[in-house]
Amino acid sequence: QAQLVESGGGLVQAGGSLRLSCAASGRTFSSYAMGWFRQAPGKEREFVAWISRSGIITNYADSVKGRFTISRDNAKNTVNLQMNNLKPEDTAVYYCAASASPTVSAHLYDYWGQGTQVTLSS
Repeated sequence: QAQLVESGGGLVQAGGSLRLSCAASGRTFSSYAMGWFRQAPGKEREFVAWISRSGIITNYADSVKGRFTISRDNAKNTVNLQMNNLKPEDTAVYYCAASASPTVSAHLYDYWGQGTQVTLSS
């Protein structure tokens, strides 16, 4: 069983950057594909990015492509989301999640963190 803890959220001006981190417990981190999702007030949770078990393959939502970068360090059991050129519509609670296979479907992820708030000020 994996436990995930996100960090790095905060208040940032539009155009700025933030780096989110997700620390995973357990010795099987490298056996999971990892994803980032976000949920804005009044909206459904949406896919942001995923990264394969090895870290070689990544996939992004069109809304963040070219601005966000997902990465992982299997030796440190961490997955990161570097967010650049942030926009007001990026305001949301961001969650990391673990899945047996990389997917954009939230319901296929087995483990979730508690989320970290990202707020953009215009």
